Amino acid sequence: MSTIVIIGAQWGDEGKGKIVDFLTEKCDYVVRFQGGCNAGHTVVVGDKKYILHLIPSGILHKEKKCIIGNGVVVDPGALLKEIDTLKEKDIEIDGNLFISKHCHLIMPYHIAIEEQTEKKKKIGTTKKGIGPCYTDKIARNGVRMVDLLYPEVLSDKIRANLDIINFLLKNLYNAEELKEGEILSLYLDYAEKLKKYIADTDILINQAIDSGKSILFEGAQGTLLDIDHGTYPYVTSSNTIAGGACTGAGVSPRKIDKILGIVKAYTTRVGEGPFPTEIKDDLGERIRKNGGEYGATTGRPRRCGWLDLIGLKHAIRVNGFTGIAITKLDILDGIDKLKVCVGYKYKNAILEDFPKELEILQNCTPLYEELPGWNESTSGIRDYEKLPTNAKKYLQFIEDKLNVKIQIISTGQKRDEIIIKESPL
Repeated sequence: MSTIVIIGAQWGDEGKGKIVDFLTEKCDYVVRFQGGCNAGHTVVVGDKKYILHLIPSGILHKEKKCIIGNGVVVDPGALLKEIDTLKEKDIEIDGNLFISKHCHLIMPYHIAIEEQTEKKKKIGTTKKGIGPCYTDKIARNGVRMVDLLYPEVLSDKIRANLDIINFLLKNLYNAEELKEGEILSLYLDYAEKLKKYIADTDILINQAIDSGKSILFEGAQGTLLDIDHGTYPYVTSSNTIAGGACTGAGVSPRKIDKILGIVKAYTTRVGEGPFPTEIKDDLGERIRKNGGEYGATTGRPRRCGWLDLIGLKHAIRVNGFTGIAITKLDILDGIDKLKVCVGYKYKNAILEDFPKELEILQNCTPLYEELPGWNESTSGIRDYEKLPTNAKKYLQFIEDKLNVKIQIISTGQKRDEIIIKESPL
């Protein structure tokens, strides 16, 4: 029996989907524990590409049980669309997918209010209603998955929330009001289609662990987007760090064995917010193009930059990684000189720790060490010893500076384009 948490170590988009998909072979259950359909995990199997937003990546494996935990906020329409898309590709869903009764539901009014607030204060959200849904959860006004099974409860909650939301839409934003009857009818239809998946998932997960099953907890986004430990306010609305697996799935920290951090060989982020190592010249565009750095959910171009060890040390501290996986190493092929950020300079001070103050992070200068690149192709290499010498030196530099073992190296999009230095399980 083994339990492992997979966490993005940067600003998300590190390639978690592929690593989850690969490790699922040795796991019985895959559990998504936070976020919503603002996340996108891309997995390539053979010639087929799958983009998953809510359903755990493990669904691509037969007979693996996939759970959407209570920490996830669910847009029922988006989920049903994802289910239909997978079924069309002959992926077995029924009997393999379970949704927590306590997942909060994204409602049309969450999307409407986020569209309006984003106009006034641009954070760079996906406008999927994630933030307002989590707001209602914390304010105890939320609609949960279990409410779909009780029409009167659902109706009462929608009515109470619309009293507030419609007042804001009309009087503050001069926007169109939403109709209670239309929303209720739509969500009752969702209820009929989703009720067979709704379950007491915390019980399922703990029973599985106690019976010796292997569990993989799959995070969305990345550490630097964590609502508490990220670059607030330019963050997501949930806890993306390893501790979120416990609250977002209903398991004790004592039942977690391993924590694997996923690290892109360079750094990217989507949306607004500070990004000290961002490359703003032609090289940044080259990395974006070669790496396919466009959001899986929105298609937005990602900002690209050099690897930032200061941010990664922060991620190691708050997550407690037992190992890391390096992804997209092949995208650095052909770059003559590689820079790695090993510190920040702010005014006359040298910073070795990730600053909590946005003011400092926005105005610091990265301090780099320069390493020689490599011209040989690393694409598709499956044997560590076959990597170019300078590629191995780059990886060793990262491992030495972070003092965490590199266990996995991804050298391409496909499932089998991977190097296993040491099993993370």
